[in-house]
This record gives sequence, C-alpha cells and structure tokens, in this order.
Amino acid sequence: MADVREHVLTGIRGTLAVREWPHPRPRYIALLVHGYGEHSGRYRELAGVLGAHGAVVYGPDHTGHGRSAGERVVVADFEDVVTDVHAVAGLARAAHPGLPLVLVGHSMGGLVSARYAQRYGDGLTALVLSGPVIGAWELPGRLLALDEIPDTPISPAALSRDPAVGAAYAADPLVWHGPMKRPTVEAFARTLETVDRGGDVGALPVLWLHGDDDRLVPLRGSRVGIERLGGTLTERIYPGARHEVFLETNRAEVFADLTGFLDGVLAR
Repeated sequence: MADVREHVLTGIRGTLAVREWPHPRPRYIALLVHGYGEHSGRYRELAGVLGAHGAVVYGPDHTGHGRSAGERVVVADFEDVVTDVHAVAGLARAAHPGLPLVLVGHSMGGLVSARYAQRYGDGLTALVLSGPVIGAWELPGRLLALDEIPDTPISPAALSRDPAVGAAYAADPLVWHGPMKRPTVEAFARTLETVDRGGDVGALPVLWLHGDDDRLVPLRGSRVGIERLGGTLTERIYPGARHEVFLETNRAEVFADLTGFLDGVLAR
C-alpha cells in the first residue's frame, strides 16, 4: 500500500490531524472513526485490507486525541466530533468526487458514526460498527455517580487475545493511558441519549461486528442500540473475541466478513 499522507484541517475545536492511505484508482472511500483514547494510526492493518479491496482510506484523530489539538481525551460535545468527521468526508469527496462513502466506526467511534448516520446518512453507502458504544452502555452512569473518577486506565488485555496488540497499545505514546475525564463521560451520557432518540437510519446497509467477550463495551448493551438504530442489518458476533475485533486473533475472518459485506453493498 502507498505511504500514508498527512492532512491538517481546521476542526470545531482546533486543528485536526488526518491520515490518508492513498489508492491510485479507488472504487470507494472508507472513512475510519477511531475509539476513545487512541488514534487513527492504530488502524494501519485495516487500512491495508480496505486498500487491497479498492478503497482510498481516510482517518482523523479526534479532538483531544492523537496528533489533533485539544486537552487530552476531553470531548465536550460529540456533535462537534460528528461535524469534524463530516469535514473529513468533504476532504475525501473533493479529492474523489462521485465515489461511494463507507463509514467504519469502532467503540466511541461507533457512537460518533451512528450519530453521523442520523445526521448525514443520505451521503453514506454503508455503515460499519465495531464494538460500538451505543444503546445501554452502563459505564458513564457508574462513573458520574462517583465524587471523583478513578484513575483506572483501559487494560491492554481487554483489547485482544493477541498479546502483541496489548503490548503495542501500552507502548504507544499517542494513546492516552490515564483516567477518563468528567466532561467526556458527561458527553458520552448525553450522546447515548441523543442517538437513542435520533431515529433510525432507514434502509442504510449496516454491518455490526462484536466480540462476545467484549468487557469494555458489552455485547448485550450494544444490541439495544443497534436494534433502535435500524438500517438493513448484517451482524457478526465472534465467540471469545474481545473489544478490538480488527486486531483479534481471528481478524482474517473479521476482514473477510467486512469485505464480503462491502462487495454486496457496492454491487447494488
């Protein structure tokens, strides 16, 4: 795959760092929406798979994440993040007019992507949600009930059964390894409610990917949100898989499910 290109956009709350994995003759655009505390550079392998499948791939670092501006992991309003992702879609469309656009959101990025589909779904060809924070996610309520949010970072072991994934995550200087911050937890709680009330996404093709041993974003809570979001749903639940199915030990199976779904969508 071609070398990564770097872009800088002006976001709602400061500069946004955007990665592009170019393709000489793309047949569609894939826009990657990363999760809490991480950055788009962790999606290099997925970008390679999508590139081999014919996509030009873009991925922003959200405000307060990666190389973008803002206090670390502070998201005051996820509506602003949705607007930022829409700006990245505009960048991609300007460079590749007329191509289908596929949105791929993981974890927190799944929440952002679900809301994006509610706001801008007419411009999407498909929506892919991996371990999405959607529906009945209980963590914000538990944390907001405390006087002080504990300094308990995400356990690398919760990400994947592949120990190399956890080791790379722990060593990554662009990953946040500290506690969650109250404004972000409050924003999570508000946006879960907003998406819950925001209506379904019509006939938009939706692929839901989830590990059944996901302890960060449990399967049962996400199912509530997926059912309310609607769309033309395809689901793939992976026995024993943890939170990051794109980096799991069975990721070849996950990638095959993803590209097979996209083949069906793009052939319509």
